[in-house]
Amino acid sequence: MLTKRIIPCLDIKNGRTVKGVNFKDLKDAGDPIELVRWYTKQGADELIFLDITATNEKKKILLNLVKKMSYNINIPFTVGGGIKEEKDVELLLENGADKISINTAAFKNPNLLYRLSKRFGSQCIVLAVDTKYDKNKWKVYLNGGKIPTTVNTIDWVYEGYNRGAGELLLTSMNHDGTKNGFAIDITKNVSEKINIPVIASGGAGTLNDFYKIFKNGKADAALAASIFHYNEIRIPDLKIYLSNKNIPIRII
Repeated sequence: MLTKRIIPCLDIKNGRTVKGVNFKDLKDAGDPIELVRWYTKQGADELIFLDITATNEKKKILLNLVKKMSYNINIPFTVGGGIKEEKDVELLLENGADKISINTAAFKNPNLLYRLSKRFGSQCIVLAVDTKYDKNKWKVYLNGGKIPTTVNTIDWVYEGYNRGAGELLLTSMNHDGTKNGFAIDITKNVSEKINIPVIASGGAGTLNDFYKIFKNGKADAALAASIFHYNEIRIPDLKIYLSNKNIPIRII
């Protein structure tokens, strides 16, 4: 049985780590380089770095920051935000990223997933999906959760999987930053629909939230930000808790 993964997420704006609630009210959460070093020592399984303003502000990924991060990390490292073409992916991988996360550009041009997976390998292509539950349906949102679509989340996830995505990062906008628990139902439905790893994101607040998303939500990995950034939950303590609950997890 594959071990479950714990993944801190660094949302980056103007070179600083930020965190909000429901994708709003962003507050400073620290220096990303210091956090990278901290999480590596803590035993995080991977890190995800998202330039959350790149798409909306038409900015390129902060390649220098990515390079600095790669010097301070010895675990897999995913980068996303503003990726629109093969050259963007090439530059990120050359500067130290292990995987890339693509969201809005893939939705607007699904064939991009196919081209990226063929050129770079599906193992490093993470499809990020921001979803929101509204009027009894889960729908896809674009541009950092600012633009709603009429597309059903399950339908887009399945298409992205068939187009070549090697992993899925599923973020519930309803749960983001609330610390009220992950979106178990949609995560479980997605996990049962596709045959690639699913990273659950949005809502982590307690140790038990992680247990439930692995046990009931069928997630392969769980992502969190503020509870790790502010040391509300320590990764070593979380991993011991999960191991004691018979969740397969890597402990260093």
